[in-house]
Amino acid sequence: MQGFRRVQRLAYECAEAVAARLEPGITEREAARMQREWLRERGVRDWFHLPFAWFGDRTAFVNFRIPLQFFPTNRRLEPGMPFILDMAPVYEGCTADIGYSGSLGINPVQDKLMADLEAHRELILREVRERRPLREIYEDVDRLMVRQGYANRHRAYPFGVIAHKVDRVAERRWSAHVFGFGTQSLKGLASDALHGHREGWSPLWSPYRFSDHPPQPGLWAVEPHLGFRGTGAKFEEILVVTDSADPEQSAFWLDDDLPHVRRWAEEK
Repeated sequence: MQGFRRVQRLAYECAEAVAARLEPGITEREAARMQREWLRERGVRDWFHLPFAWFGDRTAFVNFRIPLQFFPTNRRLEPGMPFILDMAPVYEGCTADIGYSGSLGINPVQDKLMADLEAHRELILREVRERRPLREIYEDVDRLMVRQGYANRHRAYPFGVIAHKVDRVAERRWSAHVFGFGTQSLKGLASDALHGHREGWSPLWSPYRFSDHPPQPGLWAVEPHLGFRGTGAKFEEILVVTDSADPEQSAFWLDDDLPHVRRWAEEK
């Protein structure tokens, strides 16, 4: 797990470095390119998916209808505007998939969304340790969002996923990608899907029947995504699930030294 922790920290370091360089007028495409260049300078050559950047109401996926709308656009960043940086590098065969929410200056709405995401991180870990079916946990996350007054925006992702499995990826000197996703990672996800179908589980954590099973041991990139009146916020990080009978060892977050976790600790 050290390799996965290392690449996850690298991705969050990239997010913080790029966020610090954002200024009015920068486009989503430019922010995505900044992430790619920062990571490539540090040895990243493969991706689960290429970096994304969403500004303004695109952080809440307003009017998103087709997958192409997720890709970076020429939307320009403005003072006070929220943003989300999302990247999934593969480094030394280990995969991370992270989401970093911020704003250019003060944005009280997004600050409140980020504060309220802490309860979702706690709920997800607790119910995974209880071995609740993934579909039921998804529904409980939905209910918590409704109580908080928010909309579920991860439902806009393909298959409505809140999480997906990540695995080791065979290293290649040169790696191809299709529609922004690394071919090696897609092969691994497809293999998991086929294997899981035979055994009654899925590598995609969704609101649908194929996720109506207990948590499968492995590494899961989890991303609860809240939306409120054109503003969105999320975190994304790896949850480790094991087959241990010890509740605390049966599931745990890979790393608690991440920007959103530190933020919550500072606010208490």
